[in-house]
Amino acid sequence: MKYNRCGKSGLLLPQISLGLWHNFGSVDNFENGESIVKAAFDKGITHFDLANNYGPIPGSAETNFGKILKNNFQGNLRDQIVISTKAGYTMWDGPYGDWGSRKYLLSSLDQSLKRMNVDYVDIFYSHRFDPETPLEETMMALDYAVRSGKALYAGISNYDPKQTAEATAILKRLGTPCLIHQVKYSMFVREPENGLLDVLEEKGVGCIAFSPLAQGLLTDKYLKGVPENSRASNPNGHLKLEEVSEGKIEKIRSLNEIAKNRNQSLAQMSLAWLLKDSRISSVLIGASSVEQLKNNIDSTKTLQFSQEELLSIESVLK
Repeated sequence: MKYNRCGKSGLLLPQISLGLWHNFGSVDNFENGESIVKAAFDKGITHFDLANNYGPIPGSAETNFGKILKNNFQGNLRDQIVISTKAGYTMWDGPYGDWGSRKYLLSSLDQSLKRMNVDYVDIFYSHRFDPETPLEETMMALDYAVRSGKALYAGISNYDPKQTAEATAILKRLGTPCLIHQVKYSMFVREPENGLLDVLEEKGVGCIAFSPLAQGLLTDKYLKGVPENSRASNPNGHLKLEEVSEGKIEKIRSLNEIAKNRNQSLAQMSLAWLLKDSRISSVLIGASSVEQLKNNIDSTKTLQFSQEELLSIESVLK
């Protein structure tokens, strides 16, 4: 595993990080999740990403990860991993369990630490911009989380370029620089290219891409249409069936042909396509099995693209 510097900080992140958004909740098989985390660490993945509401049920991914830590990462092994968590989306009912107030963020962080049974997390994120709370309040909460020793670094997620510039400026004044921005980015979601990556580069902030495989679209699952038991076929899932048009499937098939010519799977090429940009510190993958995890890690073996390959990809994505 190669490790990239996160912005202008001293922290190195693995090119591939493991997210626990899916497959690690109370409804999932614990032993399978534990096997995935252990295999990830054995392959050099040292960064594990969570949020307070990951599950289902909300909070259960952190609880299960805490059990995995207790079983496998005792002693100084805790110092060999980077744990991140977030708060900003709905976690509990009532006026104090959502958005970006100081009360919610810091209460949520305390709850996350208890669920994982750790003294601190390495990165604590504001999970989304709150239009109703002063940005200074949200950033002061992140600053306090770091100064109190409950987090080592502060991060933001799902902020647009203007919000990102303002947030990083506030944190810099407070003396707790913004380490990282977690952003939705893939071949099918290109918004970060519209100014955000430039802001992050200018401010010296790292970038980690989530949903790099576009909820599984950028894999071989959809080459023959929408399969049963896929995210698109689940009416309660984040990937809506209407997002998987015949035109989108044709693009997936064309991209798959380019990947085959590179001796990669479509998923491997999609991850490599993100990692070719030096502004991307890491890409955040999910995994439902050890086999899938290892296949995605192999994307790092071939990160170079010829100009012809890049032009072919762009012609498909138009």
